Amino acid sequence: MLARCDASGALTVDGGRVEIRYGRTSPKAYRAAPRNLQPAADATVFPDDHCVQATAPNPRGPRRKKAPSPKESAAPPTTAREGEALGYCDGACSGNPGPAGIGAVLLWDDERLVLSEYLGRATNNIAELTAIERLVDKAPRGRPLHIYTDSTYSIGVLTRGWRAKKNQELVARVKAALAEHGDVALHHVRGHAGAELNELADQLAVQAVESRKSTGWLRA
Repeated sequence: MLARCDASGALTVDGGRVEIRYGRTSPKAYRAAPRNLQPAADATVFPDDHCVQATAPNPRGPRRKKAPSPKESAAPPTTAREGEALGYCDGACSGNPGPAGIGAVLLWDDERLVLSEYLGRATNNIAELTAIERLVDKAPRGRPLHIYTDSTYSIGVLTRGWRAKKNQELVARVKAALAEHGDVALHHVRGHAGAELNELADQLAVQAVESRKSTGWLRA
């Protein structure tokens, strides 16, 4: 092992650490505490160019691949494609758990429906899952349904194999609804990022919490 030192052989301490290498040809430089270094009896002082140019390692450790995130649309649609249905949904909760509500928007052909529903006391995850369930139950059968949600939790437990430690009965029920419909795709959209119909779904969910009332599905 090689350690940075001055001409006299004294360790060069910078920020409480000493630069070390595991060989003169090793390009990676590490930083060790001086108390952990002990010079060898036959230690030799070499010039800086004795070692190849250093590249510092990632201070947070080895770089790991980012876990794949749910598919996110750069420009979320505002109209349903011909022959398909389009839905946006969101959940809101005042406290977690606390008074909870859901909002949903559903479009196909010339139809545009909105829902603002008060759930009572629940968690945010329950609200998000319930909002998806309401969309699937209301959507017309026989055409693909694309649902946009900002809940990575819902997408994870419903389509990506995440284990649901809580809400298992609800998760199973929503999965059954998805299977019964037969052609549903869940898409992730960033919340509060200006996506028109996602913002509307959020407003409808907040409305339900604030009013403690449900509207049922309404044409809008």
